[in-house]
Amino acid sequence: MKRQESVVSVTQDPLFRVVDATMFTDTLLTSIANGTTAAVRIPDLMTAADCARVLDRLDAVPLVPYDEGRVSPVIQKFGPVLNDHRQTDGTLSASYWPIAQEAREVWRKARLRPDPLAVSLLRLADAWASPVEAATIGGRQVFAGTLRTIDQGAVVHYDEAVREYPDGLFDQQILSQLAFNLFLSVPESGGETSIWRHRWDPEDEQHRESYGYTPEVVDGVQRVQLTPQAGDAILFDPRNYHAVAPSSGTRRIAVAFFLGITSAGDLIAWS
Repeated sequence: MKRQESVVSVTQDPLFRVVDATMFTDTLLTSIANGTTAAVRIPDLMTAADCARVLDRLDAVPLVPYDEGRVSPVIQKFGPVLNDHRQTDGTLSASYWPIAQEAREVWRKARLRPDPLAVSLLRLADAWASPVEAATIGGRQVFAGTLRTIDQGAVVHYDEAVREYPDGLFDQQILSQLAFNLFLSVPESGGETSIWRHRWDPEDEQHRESYGYTPEVVDGVQRVQLTPQAGDAILFDPRNYHAVAPSSGTRRIAVAFFLGITSAGDLIAWS
């Protein structure tokens, strides 16, 4: 299947574009962080055959919905995400830690070969010339690397840990946040990722819906759209509004996590 080119609906910023590359580099990562690239796509980070081998073992890592009181339409995932355990006072519930430990054990015992999370972290570490470490809270490593399927779509939303936890959450200080997805399976139709050149503004709250916003929040805003293929990796700034279109046919399955560039110049990861 031919890859669909990125689509710019409103021409405003010529730098807000999708860059296709053969590998991640520190220059590409920093260009996303500083807003001079919308997204980086690495075609065939994993081969189709390797993706198929991972999918054959998928039953070993059972998927469950995100907190359905928070996320609608339903998105299924393996592995805990921090926001499902955020308390009303902005702190993390103690219930998170045993679930995170159990997920690590399940992932280890599943013996996915090749391990798509390990492959992804290694490629990013090579680009940054230093290991990607899990973010820590009070010295304890958080879980990083959910396996996620978005078949019914995801509403327009943004992700920004320093705004979600304004009093701080991690031991590390984050200067910039990136979102990573490695696609193991893609649908026959739909499932496109759209990213808009717009970050949260207080006036956007009039469009609040569920965990995100109604489409009016990005009316007239420059956008890029990606239709990845199995094996492709995509990296972008999730502080920009983004959404996933509903899909049909084969499930849309990806390994996903966030990356933080810290004040010390390190890369950390979390889900």
